[in-house]
Amino acid sequence: MTEQTKSVELYTLSTCPWCRKAKAYLDDKAVDYSYIDYDLADEETQRRIQEEMLARAATGFPFAMIGDDFIVGYNPEAYARLLELG
Repeated sequence: MTEQTKSVELYTLSTCPWCRKAKAYLDDKAVDYSYIDYDLADEETQRRIQEEMLARAATGFPFAMIGDDFIVGYNPEAYARLLELG
């Protein structure tokens, strides 16, 4: 297994089934990642997340930042491609 070279951060909603699938996918692939449940975050964190997402014209969750790239929605093929998973 190759060492992970890209940082991974997810913005999710605690009630979103697609967000849970994204976390489960990354867990299953042993990817190190951090996440923030937008709906459970404080107002300052929510404001920061909104600004980051708006800057990328992202309108949905999950929102994944993988290295310098981002993916909106649950997309395991894109996660695998960006993380160079076999």
